[in-house]
Amino acid sequence: MDRTVADLNIAHFKKLLSAEVDPAKRRTIERLLAEEEAKLAQVPPPKKDSSDKV
Repeated sequence: MDRTVADLNIAHFKKLLSAEVDPAKRRTIERLLAEEEAKLAQVPPPKKDSSDKV
């Protein structure tokens, strides 16, 4: 679930950045984006389920 939330937050912040022109707001969004990307990097990859084997 942590991975999904981080992915959704990253997509949201990227969308905000694409439309924001105010430098102060952009810096805040960029900081939040960087924090979410760092969180995502710390989330372990999903475990492979034995039923996924082909």
